[in-house]
Amino acid sequence: MIQLLIRHARILLPDGQFLFGDVLLQDGKILEVASEIITPDPNILIDATGLTLLPGVIDPQVHFREPGLEHKEDLFTATCACAKGGVTSFLEMPNTHPLTITQRALDDKLHLAAQKCLVNYGFFIGATTDNLPDLLIANPTCGIKIFMGSAHGTLLVSREAELEPIFAKGTRLIAVHAEDQARIIQRRQEFHNITYPAIHSQIQDEKTALNATKLALKLSNKYQRRLHILHLSTGIEAEFLRKNKPHWVTAEVTPQHLLLNTEAYDRIGTLAQMNPPLRSPENNTILWQALLDGIIDFIATDHAPHTLEEKAKSYPNSPSGMPGVETSLPLMLTQTKLGHCSISQVANWMSTAVAKAYKIPNKGLIKPGYDADLVLVDLENYAPVQRKNLQTKCGWSPFEGWELTGWPIVTLVGGQIVYERGKLNTDVRGNSLKFE
Repeated sequence: MIQLLIRHARILLPDGQFLFGDVLLQDGKILEVASEIITPDPNILIDATGLTLLPGVIDPQVHFREPGLEHKEDLFTATCACAKGGVTSFLEMPNTHPLTITQRALDDKLHLAAQKCLVNYGFFIGATTDNLPDLLIANPTCGIKIFMGSAHGTLLVSREAELEPIFAKGTRLIAVHAEDQARIIQRRQEFHNITYPAIHSQIQDEKTALNATKLALKLSNKYQRRLHILHLSTGIEAEFLRKNKPHWVTAEVTPQHLLLNTEAYDRIGTLAQMNPPLRSPENNTILWQALLDGIIDFIATDHAPHTLEEKAKSYPNSPSGMPGVETSLPLMLTQTKLGHCSISQVANWMSTAVAKAYKIPNKGLIKPGYDADLVLVDLENYAPVQRKNLQTKCGWSPFEGWELTGWPIVTLVGGQIVYERGKLNTDVRGNSLKFE
């Protein structure tokens, strides 16, 4: 029996209120939460005076690049970044090499993750135009990922006739990258002579996103199929969902689409390039309101690292994507200091609501019986995002230089300290997530 006692923390309770007190962990679970816990000689004691205790972040959309693209990132480096950022669980996408489109590929990823991941892990299975049998039997998986656009080759499933059989059969959650591939191709031809990276946001414009979101919702309604819209990026999509979103549909937004916009191209060039692209500033405002109103359900990073050498290529040869797991929690907690949202809202968007949407049991709350995936953050001190401090293998952030608060001081996975005051415990291993 291993006991760990967190003493004198400001604890976020499930009802959104705070308790100044103690939390006792035993054998990877939360055993007790109280204003004072008296226990004889716990194995480990953490003095959390001045710190706030939150449920560990569950990041429901990441690209950790292994297998096949380990020069950008791998499961070990990515989960070191997770631990430093307070991310205790992740759901990873299928566009690796080989693609995660069969049970065998899923099993191979799970085997790799068990060896290398410092935090808990789950994986999507990717849809193709001809792997429906695999989509129906794959296990364990958090859901089916469909690239409706911004993809090429096997993973692109863009036409309604190809999408419909996937929506029609099975009950598993479908998560869509909603962009209209036909419109992207058309607009690439229109703007093919322009190499300034800001053109990316015009090629893959707001209508490109709205077209695909409408199609996905049409099919979801037809078959009453559980649908999740990944990285919602436009105000027009948010307002469409405000009027048309049924209870079985969820949506997410990235910190990038809340906090960055097309003005970033002038500042950081191709480092601002992602799919779907950054939008005009007014979209930031509408997306924020949709998040606050519950039209958007939670937050994901879409952590998608590329090397600086790759990003230095001129557009359109520069790849789309940016890292995010290390900075997402302090970015959002800094917004609480600015009065844009509350700490309990951030915890819901980044943990509780994700666990609920993906039916991950015993995660997302600080509550007896729940898994001891927790993060202690410092909300009183600010520090800048600096490349030299990043754990991600790609070694950069679009938020470099931003002064943030809410940086993790201690991260616990399954009751084990995986990160503490600048030091990683790389002996810790997470567990495969369950999906009820």
